[in-house]
Amino acid sequence: MSPSRNWPHTWTAWSPPLSPERQGRHPLSIRTVGVVGAGTIGRGVAQAFAQAEYEVVLIDVTDSRLDDALSQIRRDLLVQGMVAGSGAKEDPGTVLSRIRSATAPEALADVDFVVENVTEHWDTKREVYERIDTICRPGVIFGVNTSAVPITRLASVTTRPESVIGLHFMNPVPLVDTVEVVRGHFTSEETLDTALSLLRDLGKEGIVVQDAPGFVTNRVLMLTVNEAVFCVQDQVATAAQVDQMFRGCFGHRMGPLETADLIGLDTILNSITVMYESYRDSKYRPAPLLQKMVDAKLLGRKTGRGFYTY
Repeated sequence: MSPSRNWPHTWTAWSPPLSPERQGRHPLSIRTVGVVGAGTIGRGVAQAFAQAEYEVVLIDVTDSRLDDALSQIRRDLLVQGMVAGSGAKEDPGTVLSRIRSATAPEALADVDFVVENVTEHWDTKREVYERIDTICRPGVIFGVNTSAVPITRLASVTTRPESVIGLHFMNPVPLVDTVEVVRGHFTSEETLDTALSLLRDLGKEGIVVQDAPGFVTNRVLMLTVNEAVFCVQDQVATAAQVDQMFRGCFGHRMGPLETADLIGLDTILNSITVMYESYRDSKYRPAPLLQKMVDAKLLGRKTGRGFYTY
């Protein structure tokens, strides 16, 4: 067990008081946020809420994944503190003290809002929602952090479809101030208003779009990344040349393959596969090179090697 874990596995509901300047500022009495999935995006979501002085319950399937997430959050906070300068950020220990971790979903019984961040596999997500729907109190909103899976489809497996909304956070979550908010067929106005208010409290702007596989960001981005992979596969250009042209010609801060390495090639493959299966359109067919790299565990930054070596 990592020393950064701050409570035992025996769950007891606990929520320390907010600092005086934050009293009453959290929207609609949301004090505790459940974060399901402690991968790259999930730990970023947990960090963002903890830095905004929310209590966070971070859930994943193993202690090792939770320990890794908490350790990485500590490192990220230290880097943020060095970049921001002395006195600009809270002590990492203070932020981490707001994050409680558990492997049992029952720890979500007392949370006021949930953000789910598990892998882009329908069966996995369906099982998560069927489970947490029986654990969380009625009225607790489920924010689906997905890049491709339709919100309406996930909402349909719960008893609270009006309280399910898409919240597509971008990596790195604490630093990106825009969130793609996806309104499902059943999403209520109250749910939408609450989610947007919550994002504003994090210092983020929510842009509301309608529900369709891939929504806006990934419907466009994944095609670009996939075609960039085809360019490398077909030996039209190297990965470095592709990215250099996007930076130099279009003014992008990162090229499509640098972006793919940051996101994770497994996530890219899962996302474009969801769109291929949803739209039945050959333009979404995954590049064979992308599949080959995922099979080889060359997933980008998370494994130290993808289109680039880190």
